[in-house]
Amino acid sequence: MRLNPRRYLPILDWGSRYTAETLGNDLLAAVIVTIMLIPQSLAYALLAGLPPEVGLYASIAPLVLYALFGTSRTLAVGPVAVASLMTAAAVAPLAAQGTPEYLGAAVALAMLSGLMLLAMGVLRLGFLANFISHPVISGFITASGILIAAGQLPQILGVSARGETLPHLLSSLWAKLGDTKPSALMIGGAVIAFLFWSRTRLKPLLIARFNLSARLAGALSRAAPILAVALTILAVKLFALTLPVVGDIPRGLPAPTLPPFDPVLWSQIAVPALLIALVGYVETISVAQTLAAKRRQRIDPDQELIALGAANVGAAVSGGFPVTGGFARSVVNFDAGAETPAAGAFTAVGMAAATLFLTPLLADLPKATLSATIIVAVLSLVDLGALPRTLRYSRADFAAMLATILVTLVLGVETGISAGVALSLGLHLWRSSRPHVAVVGQVPGTEHFRNIDRHNVVTATDVLSIRIDESLYFPNARFLEDRLLAEIADNPGLRHIVLICNAVNVIDSSALETLEALNARLRDGGVTLHLSEVKGPVMDRLSRSHFLHELSGRVFLTQYDAMVALAPALTAETRAAARVETAKAAR
Repeated sequence: MRLNPRRYLPILDWGSRYTAETLGNDLLAAVIVTIMLIPQSLAYALLAGLPPEVGLYASIAPLVLYALFGTSRTLAVGPVAVASLMTAAAVAPLAAQGTPEYLGAAVALAMLSGLMLLAMGVLRLGFLANFISHPVISGFITASGILIAAGQLPQILGVSARGETLPHLLSSLWAKLGDTKPSALMIGGAVIAFLFWSRTRLKPLLIARFNLSARLAGALSRAAPILAVALTILAVKLFALTLPVVGDIPRGLPAPTLPPFDPVLWSQIAVPALLIALVGYVETISVAQTLAAKRRQRIDPDQELIALGAANVGAAVSGGFPVTGGFARSVVNFDAGAETPAAGAFTAVGMAAATLFLTPLLADLPKATLSATIIVAVLSLVDLGALPRTLRYSRADFAAMLATILVTLVLGVETGISAGVALSLGLHLWRSSRPHVAVVGQVPGTEHFRNIDRHNVVTATDVLSIRIDESLYFPNARFLEDRLLAEIADNPGLRHIVLICNAVNVIDSSALETLEALNARLRDGGVTLHLSEVKGPVMDRLSRSHFLHELSGRVFLTQYDAMVALAPALTAETRAAARVETAKAAR
């Protein structure tokens, strides 16, 4: 089979149509995103328990690699809050923060996560992420946002407090409240207030005062954190404030490196790496598809696995930690007018320039500023309003969402997302094991059949027409058998059962055995089993078995054909009623 290079290198597609106008739009977007990404990359590195420069390193190679392999024109990859929190949760039990072992484990986590994503992309296993339901992902992100925001309070207060769960963190913070540094609290509180103000007030101010376009003003307002960085650094220098600062950041580009290939370490981080890969992919593809839909562009989910995998491998090789597509940065990239993934590559150039020339200026950056930046960013992830909305729609989904939130807050990030995945799979199996089954009757005067509990229909006393709205396979085969036997017990006059299969896409071996046993049991009881509206692929598979030869009844093309054959008096009455109604209408 001939490989299509454009399938794995989308740059060959959009790059062939690149114009000077596109270049200008991408460069403008890159400048704005770079301004936004500098403080975020520093902040998320500290959130992951890593030196701040590691955040800069994770914002260079991954962006270039995504530009080569990604299919989204506006997705901005890099360090994000949830992945940073999951990195800290995975690595903290293995090594002490600040040690080479801690950094090595984080780099290995990025490498292993990237390799898993690459393998999933090559094998086209993107569907695996669908097993994490939206309520579970929403609950996990909400809980993570709460944990992240609470975890930044010690820096805002200038105290030393830690905890992997919300109860432990709050308990540790309560014990250290007496050590609060007023200067840190002042800086942190002021930055939080400014950033919240900039989200709602800065855009109209820029439009009114400087006559900027709404798109550019909106993008610039999202870059407000860089102004907060500059002002707080200046405040520390002018007023000689004593509070925790970032300190010296090594200057220069990262040297290519490889993670430690320790089998014990890799086995310890295998599950966290898989969870980071899945959660990161779900977040990435959601953002990419949302933005692509606005411009009627197409996203290849399997290629996005490859692109995200390559980005994480690039992060590892350059000494970074796991990355994924960020919602806020992607929206800024979109609003700033980015037209191709080249905007991400230009952003990488800007981040490389920052590591070469700007790091000496960041030594006096208060950690409280970075913590305030994180708090404002992650609070937008917290959506507690989703709980009542989900409860109104589905109690089962509400239970899954609430359980994910509580487990994540009380027991930690890894346990929370693992419980969420288990709940997603459990809910899927539970729902498919108890499919919707409806007894149907004929709508008078028509060839249509509807649920007897919802519509005014007619039925024959000796014919049971029952529709199953699910494929038949091992979890639900026994449920169908129990339902049919219960119907027979409740209706001694039954002589025919018609199983309507228009919603059945698959009948697996377990369900086939159940149907064979059911057919024999019904035949012994004087009841004939029929099928109607069987789909072609299902019929093809049944034809390869003995079931159709042993079936006591017939296979009908339509349910109406079945009723004409099994209850001709009923269908004759409905046809007569239809003719009467037609005659009345003609008069």
